[in-house]
Amino acid sequence: MDAMDRQILDLLKTDGRMSHSEISKHIHLSLPAVSERIRKLEACGCIDGFTVKLNREFMGLGLLAFIFITLERPEHIPAFQAAILEEEAVLECHHLAGEFDYLLKTATGSTKQLEELISLRLKQIPGVIKTNTMIALSSVKEE
Repeated sequence: MDAMDRQILDLLKTDGRMSHSEISKHIHLSLPAVSERIRKLEACGCIDGFTVKLNREFMGLGLLAFIFITLERPEHIPAFQAAILEEEAVLECHHLAGEFDYLLKTATGSTKQLEELISLRLKQIPGVIKTNTMIALSSVKEE
């Protein structure tokens, strides 16, 4: 990957729907060259896919919270991960090194919905012995 590829990636991160023609104008490279570079970035796995970024506020999911999870034993990991994959309120799930086992990024519409997520769903997953929740007041940068 060279500087041109990085410029292409920066443009696509800003606007994933930007046409190859627009990208070629921005970086002063021919349209076929841009198309070939993007094809190669996809083929090698550097570009993993294109997606839509939803406005959580507009969708009624304005309460962003981060939930740290501690599991009782490693044997509970597969069941925990399977349950999390089914949970719509969980946007991201990260396995951690350190005091906690997992970090969840969640979006709900209210504190009542967050409470239900934690108390009625997350804490009911076998092996979950501790949660620690932090509510985001605002987001300065989010990718």
